[in-house]
Amino acid sequence: MADADRKPPADLAAIQTLAADDMAAVDALIRRRLASDVVLINQVAEHIVSAGGKRLRPMLVVLAGRACGAGGPDHHQLAAIVEFIHTSTLLHDDVVDESDLRRGRSTANAIWGNAASVLVGDFLYSRSFQLMVELDSMEVMRILADTTNRIAEGEVLQLLHVHNPDTDEAAYLRVIERKTAVLFAAGTRLGALAAGADAAVQQRLYDFGMELGYAFQIADDVLDYAADAADLGKNLGDDLAEGKATLPLIHAIRHADAATRERLRGIVERGDAGAMPEVLAAIRVTGGLDYSRERALAHAEAAQRALDGLPGNPALDALRGLARYAVERTY
Repeated sequence: MADADRKPPADLAAIQTLAADDMAAVDALIRRRLASDVVLINQVAEHIVSAGGKRLRPMLVVLAGRACGAGGPDHHQLAAIVEFIHTSTLLHDDVVDESDLRRGRSTANAIWGNAASVLVGDFLYSRSFQLMVELDSMEVMRILADTTNRIAEGEVLQLLHVHNPDTDEAAYLRVIERKTAVLFAAGTRLGALAAGADAAVQQRLYDFGMELGYAFQIADDVLDYAADAADLGKNLGDDLAEGKATLPLIHAIRHADAATRERLRGIVERGDAGAMPEVLAAIRVTGGLDYSRERALAHAEAAQRALDGLPGNPALDALRGLARYAVERTY
């Protein structure tokens, strides 16, 4: 069957079922390696890890490995490393953003305070590097060291754009690249690397992960203006309250009439979440949601094209399915 004719799994549940055995091993490893004789570390780490989530990033590692014909303990360890890095960024993000809700539950900083959240985030970062060293691969360490550095750059870059109504689409995409896409791309590349894939195939999987990361985050930012709060697991309008101009609002500011544009700029500068109905109206009038969905879809399609020509198998189909899921999901 030609690649273009292969039908990827239509929903996340089917993909999770395919990866279930690998992910059970990853979860078991995560829980073993979270353990510390410092009780507060265990409490905070368990709180955020047990909150669940889609485990999308570690799943990308194991699926990329399977797509390249291999899997096993090294892939499980790489997946755990990626999840530890991601979890540490969540702890730090929630402190910076002063968030009190994530995945429908109180954030760690809302329960234990900012200091504990930052320090446990540091523990998870350092634990991830311990796991890297155990794999004894300079290439793995180089990829992950570069990735974590890029993520840190993204955090600072995003901070520079908080309450900045002049943030344009290019600047917005630079933040996404560093904050989200680079970790997706590292995961898929590492999965291919650990499977013994050649440099060209690793690049294909890296490109897939990068485009998927863009698609996923743009779609996530659409949901902040379009989803049901109960489904989303966080407060709608959080981005607005934090003074973050994401793509739907960036598009509205660019295309609104002069009076509305100035009003929207003021709302971003103040982080005025109470103006959400007004912002939603402007986004609707300017087509901000449709435009943002189109941009997310373009990246999802680019992700799928990156896999063209690779030998077909169920794991490769699952990766294609994740590209579809990224833009079709409602939460």
